[in-house]
Parts: sequence; structure tokens; C-alpha cells
Amino acid sequence: MRLIQRIGRDFKARQHIDAYALTVVLFGFAFLSIFADKLEDDLRWAALFSGVGLLLYRLTLTDEPAESRTDLLHDRSVYDRVPLSALLAQARDVRVFAPSAVNLLSAQSCELIRNTVLARERGSARIVILDPTEKAAVRQTAKQLDDSVEFPVQRLPAALESTMERLRLMSGWKTAGRFEYRLLSYNPGFSLVLVDPETPGGRVIVEIHGFHNASISSRMHLELTRGRDERWYTYWVSQFDHMWEAARADDVTPSSAEAPRPAPADAREARE
Repeated sequence: MRLIQRIGRDFKARQHIDAYALTVVLFGFAFLSIFADKLEDDLRWAALFSGVGLLLYRLTLTDEPAESRTDLLHDRSVYDRVPLSALLAQARDVRVFAPSAVNLLSAQSCELIRNTVLARERGSARIVILDPTEKAAVRQTAKQLDDSVEFPVQRLPAALESTMERLRLMSGWKTAGRFEYRLLSYNPGFSLVLVDPETPGGRVIVEIHGFHNASISSRMHLELTRGRDERWYTYWVSQFDHMWEAARADDVTPSSAEAPRPAPADAREARE
């Protein structure tokens, strides 16, 4: 059963097709060799040498697994070479979970999402962050993400406040696509970015928070694709779906978030 599943994954990823084709031919020749008078010697030798040639060729490809690991494992520095704009250029479905998402949802990134994903019909951007009203969860997450970093540049409570304001403003945008956000009651210890996860060319990026880091940029990232990592790709997509269902909607609407606060009584009296 596992062999069939592996062959199916290889065909879906268009890998090792030459080896499978030659294997079928060799098995065919082996079957025909039972009937010696049905198979000429020249054909037998041709099949044998083809198999040996393919085997020798495969021996020259020993570096391929190392390259695959390089594509799979990295840190945030990889986005200096492959910026977010390249990932979102053709995207229609973006899903994000991060405790504060303050680094991802910079003003420039929000504008990029508006001009790409949300500018498309049926485009969708869904964001989940830590619920700022869950004070115990915020304190625990701040201890992990702020206090365990050697060179911190921000603090979680302030980052959450900034992101909440930005999400509320974004939810009031008039765009062709749909924007939604929700709030999760605790931090599961990782961040997720999913780009077109239901398509063959989708990507899943997992950031592992870890216990101690020199900086937030040094955290380990896993970048998964459906063809190469189908099992774990599907796993992490379902992780986001479960978090989305468990998270709650914000109880503050864009209009109420933007409404001016009433002036204090002493200020009103001074004006009068």
C-alpha cells in the first residue's frame, strides 16, 4: 500500500517517471524471457543495458535530497531573496496565524494584500491572531516570545494593540475580495502562512517559535508544497482550519472602532 502511495506522489509531482517507465519495460522483458523463442537476444541485451545505464545515471544524483532539504528548512532571511510580493503576485487565498502578526501586517504588506489578493474576484484573506482580552495567554506568550529573545525589538502587548487597530481598519475596506479576521484564546507555539493552499501550486510556511532565540528572524521555518510534502502539507492546512473554527470574531465593528471618544466632563465644562 505504501509503495502505491509513493508511486502516486511521484507521478503527481512528475518525479522519477523515466525510472518507472523503464521498470515496466524490464518487467515485460523478464516475463517474455520465460518463453525463450519469443524474445531475441538483441532485445534482451538492449533492455539490460538500458537498466544499467539508468542505474548509473541515478548514482550521479546523490545531491538532490540535500537540495530538497535546503528548500524545506530556512529562517526569515529567505524572504530577503523571495519577498512577500513574489508569493502574493498571483494568490487568491491567503490564510495567516501569528500571535500578533505585527511583522507580516506592516503598512506595506497590507497595501500589497489589498492590491493583489483582495483586488481579485473571490479573493480571500483570513487572519487569526492572539485574543488580547485573554490576559493570561498574552502574558504567557509574551514570556515565550519577548523574554526568551536575546535582542528584542518589540513587545507583544503593544504589537497586539497595533495589529488590532490595523485589522479593524482593514475589515472596513471596500474590495473585490473578502477580508476576515478572528481572535484565538491561546498561542499554540507556531505561526502559519498559507498561500493558495487548495491548489497544486500552494505553499504552507510554518514558523516554529522554539524556546530561546537570538532574534525573531532566527526562528526555524518549514516551507511545504503539496507535491513534495503532501502528508504534512495537508496536516498544516487542517491546523489552520481548526484554529479558524476555534477562534472568535471581534465584537468591535469598524464603524465603532473609528467613532470619536466622548470628551471628559471637565473638558466639556472648560469649553462651555
